[in-house]
Amino acid sequence: MSSSQPSVSIVVPVRNEADNIAPLIEEITAALDARWAYEIIYVNDGSTDATGERLAAIMAQRDNLRQLRHAKSGGQSAAVRSGVRAARGAIVATLDGDGQNNPVFLPDLIAAVENGANVGLAAGQRVGRKDTGFKKFQSRVANGIRNGILKDGTRDTGCGLKAFRREVFLMMPYFDGLHRFLPALVRREGFDIAYVDVIDRPRHSGVSNYGFFDRLWIGIMDLAGVWWLIRRKKPAPEVTEVKA
Repeated sequence: MSSSQPSVSIVVPVRNEADNIAPLIEEITAALDARWAYEIIYVNDGSTDATGERLAAIMAQRDNLRQLRHAKSGGQSAAVRSGVRAARGAIVATLDGDGQNNPVFLPDLIAAVENGANVGLAAGQRVGRKDTGFKKFQSRVANGIRNGILKDGTRDTGCGLKAFRREVFLMMPYFDGLHRFLPALVRREGFDIAYVDVIDRPRHSGVSNYGFFDRLWIGIMDLAGVWWLIRRKKPAPEVTEVKA
C-alpha cells in the first residue's frame, strides 16, 4: 500500500493489546484495500507490553501504518484525539484495538459520511453484544439517561466503530470522555448523524483496558457539561467581507 495522500485515516487507540495487533490490521486491510487510499494510525497509549514492538515489525512491511506513542496512558479520548490531529485523511474512522469491533463494517461507515451531504458522523450501533448481562444493563441505563437529557437520538454511544469528517471532530471542545458524546456535539454543530448496525464479537485476547459509559457516576459531570454546551450554542453569524 502506497503512502500517498490518503482520503481516509483509520485511528485505533490501544493500550497493552500486543496479541491483537496483527489480526486486526489484517482485517482492516482486507476491508479497505482497493476501496480507498487510506492510512492506519495506531495510538499506543502508554503500553507496557510488546504492543510497540509488534507495531514496529508490521510498519517495516506496510508504509501506510503509523504509530503514535503516549509516554504514559492518557485514556481513550486522548488517544483518539491524538490520532485525529495527526490524520491526513479528510474522513477519519475509529475502532477499538481489542478486536471486538469488526472492521468489515468500516466501509459502510465511511461511505455514509462520504455520500451524505450534511453527515458529520456515522455511528456504529451494536447488535448481539458480547458483554456480560450486567454490563449491558449498565449501558442501557446510561444510554437511556444520556438520550433523555441530550436528546441526541442515539441508542448506543459506546461503540468504538465511528466515522466522521476530520474538520468536524476538530470543531469539538475537547474533554476527557469526548468520544462518548460525539452524536450530541456533532448535532450541536448543525450536522446530521448516520447510523449503521454493527455486530459485536468477543475480543481476540487479553482483558479490557478502557472502560465505556457504563460507570454512571463518572459520566454525570460530563453529561451536565455537554447539556450546558448545547444550551449555550448560538447560531453562527453569516459573515461576508466588504470590499473597498
